[in-house]
Amino acid sequence: MTAKRESSSEIAGYLSALSSEDYAAVQAARRALVAMGEQAIEPLWAARAQADDRLRWEITRTLVEIRDPRTADRLVQILIDDPDPGIRWLAAEGLAGIGEASLRPLLEALVHHSDSAWLRQGAHHVLKALATGSREPFLRPVLQALESLEPVLQAPVVAYQALVSLGLDR
Repeated sequence: MTAKRESSSEIAGYLSALSSEDYAAVQAARRALVAMGEQAIEPLWAARAQADDRLRWEITRTLVEIRDPRTADRLVQILIDDPDPGIRWLAAEGLAGIGEASLRPLLEALVHHSDSAWLRQGAHHVLKALATGSREPFLRPVLQALESLEPVLQAPVVAYQALVSLGLDR
């Protein structure tokens, strides 16, 4: 139990350092949080709620660098609701880097939140990167729907079809 408290206080210290003016301290904190991996995901996400633009960018970059499929849901949420286009782009890059494990949360988000232009834009970027090989025939219609004149109406239907066709539906 003591080790857990030490880890929590360590993580809190690293989170504080992410907002430092000292770039070396920010880099060191990010590296330490990335090395912690899964253990750092929840505290990073919780800190994002009260963070300014700069800290949200650092938190997102750290989540991206962790490269854990468990961050995919959170990166998709950033596509939906973060007002900063640079942060959304970073989240999209992270989802593309995670690869196939990002497909389920991304396609599910398109089914339920196709009214989000930010999500559609980010999803297009991610799906373009992931629509290769055996996945291409299932993801190409989603890309076409996102490029259509009525993506709000078309994207949910083809995203759901892709989920089913890829065996990612629950």
